[in-house]
Amino acid sequence: MTDFLEGFARDFASLDRHNLARLAQLYSDDIQFTDPLHQVQGLDRLQHYFAELYANVGDLRFEFHGADTCASNQGYLRWTMSYRHPRLKGGRLIQVAGCSHLHWRDGKVYRHRDYFDAGALLYEHLPLLGTAIAWLKRRLG
Repeated sequence: MTDFLEGFARDFASLDRHNLARLAQLYSDDIQFTDPLHQVQGLDRLQHYFAELYANVGDLRFEFHGADTCASNQGYLRWTMSYRHPRLKGGRLIQVAGCSHLHWRDGKVYRHRDYFDAGALLYEHLPLLGTAIAWLKRRLG
């Protein structure tokens, strides 16, 4: 793992609802953040997005499993996100595997794109929709 990716993973994993001001140490002011459910432009909006995320879930943690560089100042981090939400899966722990593609300059990330299964994150754990998705997966499997 490159020094940059290792430091980013360590610092990102240490984030919680009480230290989100530290996002400014990780991301540039013009950050473009994308995941399967959201697209956020700018550091202020990213801080707002993370504040809402941490306010609505419990036990949100990231465990990083490795990294690969794919070009100068570009790389991937593999991770597992764990969280609890009182209205999903009866409040039990949900774990989702994913990866982040990062572009950085001057020691900060300016492009962050997450890849993960949105169904495994959210939809499969909704009361009615989750049952339908489980049925569909069994039929297709």
